[in-house]
Amino acid sequence: MAIYRTLYYTEVTVGVGGRITIPQELRDNLRLNPKDSLTVRVEETGDGRRQMVMWRGEESDDLEDLID
Repeated sequence: MAIYRTLYYTEVTVGVGGRITIPQELRDNLRLNPKDSLTVRVEETGDGRRQMVMWRGEESDDLEDLID
């Protein structure tokens, strides 16, 4: 299991239809490209607070070797 540390916080805007605008600096930092797919997990605390965690999976060289 990987342990992640917080690098920084940034704010995103929730727009029409629930669309989230990811700031350019964050897209650059994460190396996001058009049509990349993100996985989203919603977590809840015992007192009902919720947070959303998003990540982009990276292709593994080991996985590519299994496919070839």
